[in-house]
Amino acid sequence: MKKIFTSTLIALSLITFAQAQQRTQGQNPNGQRPTAPGTAAPAAAVKEEAAPRVANTPSRTINPESTVITNHTVTIRGKEVPYKATTGTLPVWDEEGKPIAGLFYTYYERTDIQNKDKRPLVISFNGGPGSASVWMHIAYTGPVVLNIDDEGYPIQPYGYKDNSSSILDIADIVYIDPVNTGYSRATSKDVPTSKFFGVRADIRYLAEWLNTFVTRNNRWASPKFLIGESYGTTRVSGLALELQSNQWMYLNGVILVSPTELGMERGTVLDAALRLPYFAATAWYHKMLPADLQGKKLTDMLPEVENFTVNELIPAITKGGFLPMAEKQKIAAKMARFSGLSEKVIMQNNLDVSTNLFWKELLRDKGFTVGRLDSRYKGIDRSDAGNGPDYNAELTSWLHSFTPAINMYLRNELNYKTDLKYNMFGPVNPWDNTGDRTGENLRAAMAQNPYLHVLVQSGYYDGACDYFNAKYNMWQMDPSGKLKDRMSWEGYESGHMMYLRKPDLKMGNEHIRDFIEKALPKPGVPAKF
Repeated sequence: MKKIFTSTLIALSLITFAQAQQRTQGQNPNGQRPTAPGTAAPAAAVKEEAAPRVANTPSRTINPESTVITNHTVTIRGKEVPYKATTGTLPVWDEEGKPIAGLFYTYYERTDIQNKDKRPLVISFNGGPGSASVWMHIAYTGPVVLNIDDEGYPIQPYGYKDNSSSILDIADIVYIDPVNTGYSRATSKDVPTSKFFGVRADIRYLAEWLNTFVTRNNRWASPKFLIGESYGTTRVSGLALELQSNQWMYLNGVILVSPTELGMERGTVLDAALRLPYFAATAWYHKMLPADLQGKKLTDMLPEVENFTVNELIPAITKGGFLPMAEKQKIAAKMARFSGLSEKVIMQNNLDVSTNLFWKELLRDKGFTVGRLDSRYKGIDRSDAGNGPDYNAELTSWLHSFTPAINMYLRNELNYKTDLKYNMFGPVNPWDNTGDRTGENLRAAMAQNPYLHVLVQSGYYDGACDYFNAKYNMWQMDPSGKLKDRMSWEGYESGHMMYLRKPDLKMGNEHIRDFIEKALPKPGVPAKF
């Protein structure tokens, strides 16, 4: 990556609560300088300096307002793209206008675009809910990607390289870390965690923060897109309606990467049945299926499993203990054929095999477990006995690659210096899951906004947020069928983070690029049904 330090670190200042209230006058109060670089002035008041300043006294407390700007270029799809990277923090305000937290963000803007009014802005969140935005930031849509092998496994030396598939050529992007993730923190231990840690609280404060961000950066006119991964899909589905209803900010698109259940109840029958297509995909990958199924392409084999699931398995499990034994054995035989498991194990579990048992059982005789978030990954347990794996093989592998790279990248490439620890996963418990109606929130937002489109991306080998449940979300979210023309689904032969596989990195970004272009209305086309 080419890096040009034409713009450098902003003057550092520790912002007290009272001083923060001076923000509307653009004042830059004097005071102690924390380790994290910062400024009390809006971004427009940036003063360039000859060299970065360093804090005199190290501190691990959050500075709720800080900014560092660097300039770079990256080659995307064979063309050089110049861009500005802004890293820093912006406050979360309480009801009295005082900062109660500082959210860390990284904002990329293409610098050879004169009119930002037509330039799409992509707002990116990851999940957890206690996870930083690191995953999609340095492995999917951003200007750099991890130094990993073509299937996503770690290699040394750790690091990053230019992302020739980034969507930065067609859209500006901001990556946001919610409270306690990345470098984001509450300003004081006395701030109630209930203001942040819950489905509804999370959506409310992030919507307020986005209002501040969009206003500070003069992006109200820009077409806006939300992208979330895993729990981030719960987050952005809720934000779609919250932004629209309470911030009066309307979106053009929402991208759901490896979506959760979005608050839509399944019940025990659907929970048991809907996971079978994922089992089949994983068994196919590990060559555990009968020869006739194994000889087909994955995408040619799965429709047969999906049809069985909907038309035979769900009705059978619905009958529970009153299902005739002969019929139960017939269903178990088909499940065994599609899952790579034995009929005996399926019958022992009354047609309801948990994902945990599947990860342990599929390769038990070979001495391996399979990964939860990506079943291509294999693990080794202390004992082959048991009902579940000792650890998540895929997550352990990923943390190998991501943790060194994000710390190196933010400090060395983007020049953001702080003694705060970058939380890949931060403490957010207890998390209040009550009131999760985010799938319905997204439906309502689409119904009220004719411009709003939705793209779903799923990996076939994801056992945490499986692809068939993602399809089920779409079917049930729009029972009228009136929104389906604005909804699309894409599948990839990889797992939860499908972009770690090199072919899917390129393909997934192409699908996002096409989606953004499709969701932009032609000039003069009104938002009406």
